[in-house]
Amino acid sequence: MVRRVAVVGAGSSGLACIKICVDEGLEPVCFESSDDIGGLWRFKESPEPERSSIYRSLVVNTSKEMMCFSDFPMPADYPNYMHNSELLQYFRLYAEHFHLLRYINFQTTVRSVTQRPDFSLSGQWDVVTINRDGEEERHVFDAVLVCSGHYTQPALPLSDFPGYETFSGRCFHSWEYKDADACQGKRVVVVGIGNSGGDIAVEISRSAKKTFLSTRKGAWVISRMSTSGLPLDMTAITRVNNILTLLLPKTLVNWAAERALNHKYDHRLYGLKPSHRLLDRRPLINDDLPGRILQGALVLRPNLRGFMDSGVVFEDGTVEENIDAVVFCTGYKATFPFLPSALSEGPHGEFTLYKRLFPPSLQHPTLAIMGLFQTKGPIMPIVEMQARWAVKVFSGVSCLPSEEKMLEVIESERKRNMKSYLCPRQAALQVDYISYLDFMAKEVGVRPNLLILLLRDPVLWVKIFFGPCTPYQYRLTGPGQWAGARHAILTQWTRVAQPFRTREVPEPETRPSILLSPWLLTFGGSVIMVVLLYKNKLIPALQGAAQFLDRSMIFIRDTWFTG
Repeated sequence: MVRRVAVVGAGSSGLACIKICVDEGLEPVCFESSDDIGGLWRFKESPEPERSSIYRSLVVNTSKEMMCFSDFPMPADYPNYMHNSELLQYFRLYAEHFHLLRYINFQTTVRSVTQRPDFSLSGQWDVVTINRDGEEERHVFDAVLVCSGHYTQPALPLSDFPGYETFSGRCFHSWEYKDADACQGKRVVVVGIGNSGGDIAVEISRSAKKTFLSTRKGAWVISRMSTSGLPLDMTAITRVNNILTLLLPKTLVNWAAERALNHKYDHRLYGLKPSHRLLDRRPLINDDLPGRILQGALVLRPNLRGFMDSGVVFEDGTVEENIDAVVFCTGYKATFPFLPSALSEGPHGEFTLYKRLFPPSLQHPTLAIMGLFQTKGPIMPIVEMQARWAVKVFSGVSCLPSEEKMLEVIESERKRNMKSYLCPRQAALQVDYISYLDFMAKEVGVRPNLLILLLRDPVLWVKIFFGPCTPYQYRLTGPGQWAGARHAILTQWTRVAQPFRTREVPEPETRPSILLSPWLLTFGGSVIMVVLLYKNKLIPALQGAAQFLDRSMIFIRDTWFTG
C-alpha cells in the first residue's frame, strides 16, 4: 500500500519534501496555512502572527549554484546573490516543473499532530487541520515531515533591560521590520549583530540621522565576494578546503584567515573584533557594514544595558539621548505548538533530535523536523538531503540506531560544539556543512566515491574535489540519480559568469590548463607552516610560509577557478 506522508508547510523545505516523497513512491499531502508557496521567502507588506516575516530589501547570503535544489539548477541569467523575489520565482519554477502544487492544501492550518492509539504497532499519526472555511478535519498519516520553519516566534527580551516601560521611543523586533522609511531623520539603535542585524543597521543608516549598532560580542565580517569578485561560498566551501581545515591545526587556520580579513579592514580598529576566533562561530556576511562605519553613518556600541526616558545606556556606561527607536535583532524561539510537548523536553528546553532530524524517543521513526539546525553554508541543500534520508527511514530502507545510541551521539555532538557555543541550545543546533551532507548521503546511498571517480572520470573528480561542493554532486549515482548532474557540475562556473555578461568586453588571452603541481606546492607550503609553528616557533618564517601559500592559491585561482 502507498504510504501517506503529511508535509507541514509549503516553503522551500516543504516543496523539496513533496518532490522527494513523490520520487520515492509515497503519497504526500501538504498543508500550507497561507494562500501561496514560499514560506519565509514570500515577502508580505505586514507581518502576520505565527508566520515568518522578511524585510523588503533582503538578499540571500548564499550563491545560486550552492543553494539550488540538486536536480534543478537556477536559471543562468539569475544573479549569483538573489533578491528574495527572485528566489520566490525560482520556487515557482521548481513547483511547476515537478508538478508539486497538486499536493498542497492552501489556507489550511495544522492544529495538532499526535500519535495514534496504536502507534506502538502502526507508527501512524493523527493530524487535525483547520481548512479555509474554519472547519476542523481529521487525517491519518503514516509519517510526518515538519517544514513550518522556526522563524515565526520572535525572541524580544525587553524584560532583560530595566527602564523599557518608561522609554518614550518605539521598541520592536526585526520580525516587524519591513523598510527604513519610518526611520528617516531619526536616531535609531539596532541590537544584535547577526546577519539580520547587520543588514537592517546598514539599511537604516542610509536614511536615519544616526544609527547605533549594539553588540555583545562583536563579529568577524566577511563579504559575499571572494577574490576576483567570485561568490565567496563557491571558493570557500570545497572538499579540499574541508580536508585542509581538518588536517591543519585550527589555531593556524584561524590565524591565517583572520589575517586575511584584517588586511581589508582592521576589525579591532572598526570596533568589530569579537572575543571568539573566526572558525568558532558563523561570521557576519555583509558587503556594506564596514563602509558605513568608515563614513560615520553607523556607530558600534557595546551591549545594551537599559533604557532611560528618552535614551539608552550601554554596558560601558555610554549614554545616547533622544533615541527614537530600538530594533531588536535577537533571534527566534524554535516552537512547534502543534507537536507533542514531549518532543521539546531536552535538558535545556531544546528539541532533542538525532542528527538534527529525528526525535530519538519515538518507538517508530515516522516523524522528522526539517531545517532545525545552523551551519556555515546554504540551508536548502541540507534540508533536501534531510528529506531524502527521512523518506528512506520512513520506508524502512535506512535504519536508525537504538534510542540509547542516538542519545549518546546527540550529547557527544553537543559537548563538542560547546567549545565554540557556550549556550547549550545554540551548541545543539550546529552542524558541519560538508560532513553533515556526506553523512546523510552515505545513509541514502548517494555519497560520491572520490577514489572511483578519480579512476573513471578524472576531469569530473578535479571539479568535485577542488571545486565548490555544489548540490549536484549528490545526484551523480545511487537512488535519485539525475542524468544532468555531471553536466551541471562542468558548467556551474558558466552560470556564475552569465549574469555579468551585460556588456561586451574583449576576452583575455587563453590561460594554461591547471597542473596538479600548484596543489602539491600549496600542501607542501601548509606542511612547512605547521613545522615552523610547532617546532621552531619562528613567526617571521611562518609569515613567509603564509605569503608562499597566498601566492600559490592566487596562481590556482587564476589558472583554474576563473578559467
